[in-house]
Amino acid sequence: MDSESLRKMQAPLKEQYRAAPDAAIITLKARGELDSASIACKVETGRALAVAGLHPATGGSGLELCSGDMLLEALVACAGVTLKAVATALDIELRSGTVSAEGDLDFRGTLGVEKTAPVGFRDIRLTFDVDSDAPQEKIDTLLKLTERYCVVLQTLSKPAAITTTVSRNGA
Repeated sequence: MDSESLRKMQAPLKEQYRAAPDAAIITLKARGELDSASIACKVETGRALAVAGLHPATGGSGLELCSGDMLLEALVACAGVTLKAVATALDIELRSGTVSAEGDLDFRGTLGVEKTAPVGFRDIRLTFDVDSDAPQEKIDTLLKLTERYCVVLQTLSKPAAITTTVSRNGA
C-alpha cells in the first residue's frame, strides 16, 4: 500500500469522525473463561483460544501463555502496525524491520514476598530496527509519530482509568 491509497482508505473515516465525534468511540472487548481444573484463564482472541497461566517464576509450568508476555506482544504488534502505517503515510520506504519489547519484573511483588517490590513491569524497552535509506530526520519523525499514535504504547505511558467489579453467578 502506498500513502495515497492509505489516505483514500482513511479519508471517509476521518470525515465521519470530524462530523460525528461519537462515531469514533468504539468499545473493544476481551473475554476469558476461568479453567476449572488448573490455574489458567482461556482467553478468546477472535482468531483462536489462548490459555494464559502462571509464569514459571511464580510456579507455573510454562505451558500456558504468560500475561506479561502477552502484554509485551500486544505492544510489539501495535507499535509495528503503527510504524508501518506512519511510514506509509510519510512515504518512507522500509525494506524490512523488527520491533522488540522487553520488560523487567520483580516477582517478589507478584508473590507478596516483599511489600515494597512493585507488582507489574518496572521498566519496558521498545526497540525498532529498520532497514531504510530515509534521512535520519525522517526516521526521527517516524519514531515520534509512532510513539504518538500507538494505542498500546500510549495506554501504558498514560494509563487509562480502570474500574473493577465482581459479580456472583446466581446471586
